[in-house]
Amino acid sequence: MPIKIPNDLPARSVLEAEGVMVMLEAQAVRQDIRPMRIGLLNLMPNKVKTETQFARLLGASPLQVELTLVKMTNHVPRNTPSDHILSFYRDWEDVRTEKFDGFIVTGAPVETMPFEQVTYWDELRRIFDWTQTNAHGCFNICWGAQAAVHHFHGVPKYALPRKMFGVYRHRIIEPASPYLRGFSDDFTIPVSRWTETRREDIPPESGMKVLMESDQAGLCLLDDPARRSLHMFNHVEYDTDTLGDEYARDVAAGKSIAVPHDYFPQNDPRLRPQNRWRSHAHLLFGNWINQIYQTTPYEVGDIGRG
Repeated sequence: MPIKIPNDLPARSVLEAEGVMVMLEAQAVRQDIRPMRIGLLNLMPNKVKTETQFARLLGASPLQVELTLVKMTNHVPRNTPSDHILSFYRDWEDVRTEKFDGFIVTGAPVETMPFEQVTYWDELRRIFDWTQTNAHGCFNICWGAQAAVHHFHGVPKYALPRKMFGVYRHRIIEPASPYLRGFSDDFTIPVSRWTETRREDIPPESGMKVLMESDQAGLCLLDDPARRSLHMFNHVEYDTDTLGDEYARDVAAGKSIAVPHDYFPQNDPRLRPQNRWRSHAHLLFGNWINQIYQTTPYEVGDIGRG
């Protein structure tokens, strides 16, 4: 089943070239089916690339998915043309009366700052609370995951002595989780962060379970059933070249940055990397969408009512 996105969104041409089925509004209304409403609060600086990455994963579902792009109400993005934001994004204040089957909060380039110093922290806290009544399931990514577990459970984050940067081997901790159906015992996921969340800080009374972790990169994925949320501290959604682009950007800026771990063949930045995480990214998001579909109310208005 295709994903429904705005006709002129730049992601459309990329997805269609990759063979992802993308539908027009006229096609969607002809199908006697309620689409899964997914909201994407996009806090990443390169919004166009991030839109494409998540639309690709959501569009691989056999269900019809309607994607709504959301932004912070009072925060003005500096790295995306204003006409793109005006054309395709809705302020959270404008969607707060609506209900979503799923809601995604992305990472953001603010992780070295204390949460309370982030300019939109108060609004983000209101959004997290709002998801408990207006979204059936949530998927928080990287800093978005750190922010969510801090807001809901008081879990701190810690500065790392150097950036955790590269592609790291991970393992399954809860093989019976419905979110991990079909996963290999051993797999790789891109990591790109200056801070970490630690297992020992998870409150036992929170009910959160560690689903994935890495010996080198630490916590990866938490299941938070009380909040109907998944918290992913890494970047399973990344494109093949994303880590390479980050590395080139930091080198050009004169920053002290190591070559991404186990990313370039032979650790040589001149060689093109291979994507070894794409299949597991599709599997994880497919499982998340399926779990929402199996449990969400048929009437959108009933979402959040007990």
